[in-house]
This record gives sequence, structure tokens and C-alpha cells, in this order.
Amino acid sequence: MAHSLRAQLLTWVLLPLASAVAVDAAITYGNARHTATVVQDRLLLGSARIIAEQLRFEEGEFQEHVPPSALELFQSEHQDRVYYRVMTESGQLLSGYGELPVPEVPLQPEQPFFFDTSVRSVPVRVVAFLQPVVGAQGSQPVLVEIAQTLGGHTALTHKLWIEAVGQQLVILALATVFILFGLRRGLQPVLSLRDVVMSRSPGTLEPLQPKSIPAELSPLVTAINEYVKRLEQYTDAQRVFIQDAAHQLRTPLTVLNTQVSYAVRATEAEGRAESLAAIRRTVQQAVRLVNQLLTLSSAEAHVPDHSRAGFELDHAVQQVLEDLSAQAQAKSIDLGFSMVGAAALVAGHPVAVREIVSNLVDNAIRYTQAGGTVTVHIEVLDAGSRLTVEDNGPGIPHDQRDRVFERFYRLNDSESSGCGLGLPIVREFASRIGAQVSLQTPPSGTGLAVEVLFERASASS
Repeated sequence: MAHSLRAQLLTWVLLPLASAVAVDAAITYGNARHTATVVQDRLLLGSARIIAEQLRFEEGEFQEHVPPSALELFQSEHQDRVYYRVMTESGQLLSGYGELPVPEVPLQPEQPFFFDTSVRSVPVRVVAFLQPVVGAQGSQPVLVEIAQTLGGHTALTHKLWIEAVGQQLVILALATVFILFGLRRGLQPVLSLRDVVMSRSPGTLEPLQPKSIPAELSPLVTAINEYVKRLEQYTDAQRVFIQDAAHQLRTPLTVLNTQVSYAVRATEAEGRAESLAAIRRTVQQAVRLVNQLLTLSSAEAHVPDHSRAGFELDHAVQQVLEDLSAQAQAKSIDLGFSMVGAAALVAGHPVAVREIVSNLVDNAIRYTQAGGTVTVHIEVLDAGSRLTVEDNGPGIPHDQRDRVFERFYRLNDSESSGCGLGLPIVREFASRIGAQVSLQTPPSGTGLAVEVLFERASASS
């Protein structure tokens, strides 16, 4: 399933913005509620002051008068109920509604006190205002209370909150539009890079060279170019390998065709038998060549093993010696094995290790003269294990020891029955598992000793 980079960027940019708007909306609601409370409190205090200013103490009694302007302050489209009460310090009700509750805290003259309560089971906001009234007997405080239901308060809160949230949503929408435009412009280099890749001809392995590229895309272009470079090297190697393989296969097929033609023309049984024997040898050489080509191809495709898994080298050697013992007996070759140390656990894939051992022993038997000696020796070291395959054959001159690792290279091409792929296969597999291959001269001074140093497997394996 394809994922849109633009959608992901937009999501991760808008998600924090939307979260911020949501948090701000909650805060804005609290601010709107506070503003509505302040407005209502000012109306309540203004009404209480108007009523308090009309109080008189004349002829031994209080004269109160509630002017219409005191209650007209609360006129609005919302039908809120307004309650008031005027009472003396002693608790005598002078005017208004007696069910209004009295504040439970002591009041200071001309210092308003606001509180929330309920009247007739309806929530109200109340202001209590203590007003001193001067009369013949001195100053006497009178308590004035004004209460209003919360319909207008709630409506004002919602109105302020909706207006503020609406403005924030408009800003978020505008931000989304600008972000989309910015993403489109910002992702243009990616689209340009896509166009450059899509315009390339099939099979083109040239490095990408866009006209301009942001710093963030430079690692991607560098990685693509490095991959293209490795891919070109790989395809070149494969092309050379195919050409070499075709050339090597052409020779046995040509010889085989000649031998078959000779066998068809032969009239004597002896000549036909010789031709069939030659055909058999040629077919065997071709089969060996194909098998080694497949092995070398497998070695090149082998994924490097960095797991450090343990594999017993001595068991691999014993299996190879058992498999090739018949080949050694056919040439009367003394095939031996020795080991110094125990638990030769080496790092690497078992298939790679067995191929290394098998090719080295097969090469030693193949190139050693009849009646010769081939010895496989394992020495367990602190850092790993050393495998040595030693023979008393013709050996390899020092000046050609590097070239024998080249594909299809043979010392005596006309006399050799090999394919020139044994040591290249060994080196290829060794490089894949981190082993080192070297050619040495045996202590006797005759023959060849091939040493392979394997890394030790981890103790946890």
C-alpha cells in the first residue's frame, strides 16, 4: 500500500495545530465565561448602587424607593428573572423578596460581595452591598441584594466563545491552505527527481545528476548513485563471466562434435570404442565445468554471513574426505587428515565452508600425480582455525600464485583437466564469510599448501 509523503507531512503539521486549537478553545471558553461573569457583576453592582442611593431615614423610619432604572439595566433578549431585597442590619425586610439568602461572611460598608446561589430552585448570581444611611440617630447600614438568573450569562458566554473559536478555525483553514501550497512547492524537487529517474532509458546506469537538489535529498541521490555504481560493476562482472563461460563451453562442445562425427564414420569396433571413451571424457569435463560455473555463481550470490554462528570445521573436512576417497584411490593417492586442538568452531555458513574444503581437496587430488600424497590439517588457534590442504604435486610458481585466483586461468592449459575455477570459487566463498586464503610452499619444498584462516565462532553460538 502506497503512502503519500505529502499526506504524512500535512498530518504531522496540522495535528499539532489542531491540538493547539482544541486546547485554546477550552481556555477561550473559560475566558468567555469569566468575561460574562464580569459583565453581569457590573450590572448587578450598578443596580445595587442605584437602589442604595435612594434610601433615606426620615421621621424615625427608612424611606426606600426602587427606581425603574435600577431594573432596566437587565433588559435584554433573554428573559432573566431579577430579584432584590433591602433589609436593615437587624434583619427587618424593607422591600423585595425575602427568600434571597444572606451572605455568610461579614460585609464591609460599600464593599460589594458576589456569590452564586439558587432562588426557587433556579441558579442565580447575587451581589450583596452594605450601604450606610445617615439619619437623626446617626449612620445605620442597610443591606441591598440584587440577584439575576444565568440565562443571559450563559448566552453571552456561548456567543463570545463561538466567535473566538470561529476565528481560530478560520485561521486553521487558512494555515492549511498555505501549508498545502508550501508542501507542493517544497516537494517539487522530489517530483523533479522522479522525472529525472523516469526519463532515463532502460539499462542506463549513469549516476543521477539533477540540476538542483535540496540538502535533505542529497543523501538519497548519493545512495542511489552508489548503488548504480555497484550495480554497474556487478553487471560488468556478470557480462565478463558469461562471455568467459561461453568461451569455455565452446571448446568441449566443439571437441564433442568432432568426436561424435569420428565415431559415426568409424567402421571398426575398436575405433568406435575409442571415440565413445573420448566422448565420455569430454562430457565429464563439460559436466564438471557447468557444475563449477553454477558453484561460482552461487558463491557470488551468497549473502555474507555475519551471524558468527558456530560450525564444526573438522566434521566438514571428514565428510569431504569420505566423498572424495574414491577419486583419490583411483590415482593411488594417500589421502590423510590430522588435527591439533579440539572444538574447531568456525564462523560462516556450512555450505560455504564445505565448498571451500571440497574445492581445495579436489584440486589437490586432481593436480597431484598418481601415487602422491594429499594431507588435510586443522590447527585450532586463539583467533580461529587454520585449514591447510597440502600436496606433493607440481605446485604453483611464485610469480603465478596471484593469477590462479582468476577465473579460467590454468597453469598448463593443454595438459590440465581442470576448469580454472577451483581457487576462484574458494576465494569467493572465503570473502563472503570473512576467511583469508593464502598459498604456501610446504616444508618439504615440493608441492603446494593452501591455507585458509577461519574466524572463531562466538561463544554463545
